[in-house]
Amino acid sequence: MDISRRSLLKAASASGLVAAGLASEGFLQPLLAQTQPVEQTNQLLAETATPTRRGEMLYRTLGRTQEQVSVIGLGGYHIGKIQEEQESIKLIRSAIDRGINFMDNCWDYHDGRSHRWMGNALKNGYRQKVFLMTKIDGRTKGAAKMQIDESLKDLQVDHIDLIQHHEILRFEDPDRVFGTGGSMEAVVEAQKAGKIRYIGFTGHKNPQIHLQMLSIATQNGFRFDTVQMPLNVMDAHFRSFEHQVLPVLVKDNIGVLAMKTIGESYILRSNTVSAIECLHYAMNLPTSVVITGIDSMRILDQAFEAVRTFKPMDQARVTALLARTREAAAKGEYERYKTTTQNDSTAMNPAWLG
Repeated sequence: MDISRRSLLKAASASGLVAAGLASEGFLQPLLAQTQPVEQTNQLLAETATPTRRGEMLYRTLGRTQEQVSVIGLGGYHIGKIQEEQESIKLIRSAIDRGINFMDNCWDYHDGRSHRWMGNALKNGYRQKVFLMTKIDGRTKGAAKMQIDESLKDLQVDHIDLIQHHEILRFEDPDRVFGTGGSMEAVVEAQKAGKIRYIGFTGHKNPQIHLQMLSIATQNGFRFDTVQMPLNVMDAHFRSFEHQVLPVLVKDNIGVLAMKTIGESYILRSNTVSAIECLHYAMNLPTSVVITGIDSMRILDQAFEAVRTFKPMDQARVTALLARTREAAAKGEYERYKTTTQNDSTAMNPAWLG
């Protein structure tokens, strides 16, 4: 890109774009029909809990959307870490050919490299085979609009299936997203224009902030299609998204996207569980997709091995697994994204917020 992302966002912030409030201008009204509870909630939850197997992959229903998504999602950050673009493209296409259809990404990953490489991988008919998700950092309408348009350009697509507000880490983030001139205005306008289909949010810091985001959404007459959060064998013991947020999502039939399943390998360093056990634990929860970082064919094979060997875990097996991780998890030592700022990219790059 000729202009840096930081410069673009400074320009967006300086432009002084201010729009009317969501409620006052009726931005959310066209969405109310699709965000109303469906009558067949129990049936949809049963479909999520009972995957459909096709080939090597299992598929679940994404919340109330009726979309069929692979139980394993390809993490966008890791595909941008690969040394060569052609190697990354080969890995992405191999994942799709074997049945992974959920593509994770983000506007800020590797200064857009993850977007550009995935965009090239999705040429030649591969775009039609996937459910494409990406995330934006902007909290203002101007920053969010710019990031959405740039995401479409770099991914080389005319629409994105799911856009998520990225890194909802601060208690003020929900107010900024839904406030007058906030990022939700740009996201809803993009949805109305056919640039995106569904809307969600992500965060890895504190389950109370997720609950605040859901509460502010409700106050604005809006219900998210998806929520992404850490779900793993350590989270169950410490500031638990599983215990505090997951029941709310299940109740409202919001698609659950699990991340940090292996905790960026920190969980494995505890020497209490294997990678396959970590993936099985997250798959055993009422998740639609378990997003995992895949940066080599070996790790791709590991993910498919987890799918091949997965069987629903009874309570005795879950209890035994959690007993092994309880002591290591007690202080959040292996969930550093909760206890440190090392994963807070928007804190290190505040200009991205707009």
